[in-house]
Amino acid sequence: MTPLDPPKKLTRKDFVSDQEVRWCPGCGDYAIVAAIQRVLPKIGSTRENTVFVSGIGCSSRFPYYMNTYGFHTIHGRAPALATGVKLANPELDVWVITGDGDGLSIGGNHFLHLLRRNVNLQIILFNNRIYGLTKGQYSPTSLVGKKSPSTPLGSIDSPVTPAAFALGSGARFVSRAIDVDVKNLSAVLTRAHEFKGTGLIEVFQNCPVFNDGAFSHFTERATATETQLHLEHGKPMIFGKERDRGLRLRPGTLEIEVVTIGENGITEADLLVHDETNRAQAFLLSGLEPPLFPVALGVLFAAPAPAFEEAVLDQNRQAVELRGAGDIDALLRKGHTWTVGGDSQDS
Repeated sequence: MTPLDPPKKLTRKDFVSDQEVRWCPGCGDYAIVAAIQRVLPKIGSTRENTVFVSGIGCSSRFPYYMNTYGFHTIHGRAPALATGVKLANPELDVWVITGDGDGLSIGGNHFLHLLRRNVNLQIILFNNRIYGLTKGQYSPTSLVGKKSPSTPLGSIDSPVTPAAFALGSGARFVSRAIDVDVKNLSAVLTRAHEFKGTGLIEVFQNCPVFNDGAFSHFTERATATETQLHLEHGKPMIFGKERDRGLRLRPGTLEIEVVTIGENGITEADLLVHDETNRAQAFLLSGLEPPLFPVALGVLFAAPAPAFEEAVLDQNRQAVELRGAGDIDALLRKGHTWTVGGDSQDS
């Protein structure tokens, strides 16, 4: 290719690696990796400028299946490694791949600080409410009563709600999608990538071996219109097969209730209008789940703020202006130093 030739237009195939994809048959991870491979060329990503950083778990095999740069790191520490990558080269497009066990258990502390710092990268949290790679122990998102090798009588832990955790940690972008819902998953991946800061995408992902059907109460196609609320900024929260049901605040309270348009004088004007810049509203939506409520999907919260690495680099520039460029060798030799001699008899 000569300098005058136009750049090659990339396709999904350009982002597929030569490694055999090895997850259990029927695993939702297949759909997620396929969605990412389709989205990357559409958002203008390039292989040499894209980095996937993962921790440990089934989802963390992800970097091997992407024809980009990648790091398969250590349990729960992908956020720390990804932050380092972004600080070292802010021009890189960095994606963090983690699971509910990797990211919310041993990695919970790192996850929290990545969110509050607002590093300009994307996090895909695969949530299947179980530890898959280590053979089915309960995870931080497993429901009370979940029986597993580590909870044979049923879990007694209250589960973490990832979206609420993220909002409480100061996250500036929180979204949710379903693994096999290609259209809406692709949409939130794109929105997260456009966001200037940390873009979190929680993906409800099915583990057919150790926790099959964990989300079937709202992911089944036959009932999806009654159990899913697809959020659109500035539009009323309407759902249902006939588009006649919606959410509103119960009069005089801050509690959400489901109402039917046309009953008891309810009109569309009475419904909650989604405001993705409203953190309090996002908190309320994050806790909704059938059978009483539909699950809120899409972008729950998006409020841009300065990215972490920009502030760090700005501080570095200020330091250089004030003190001059640093010299690592001089720094190491500065101050009190000593030499340990090989023939020394001192104790």
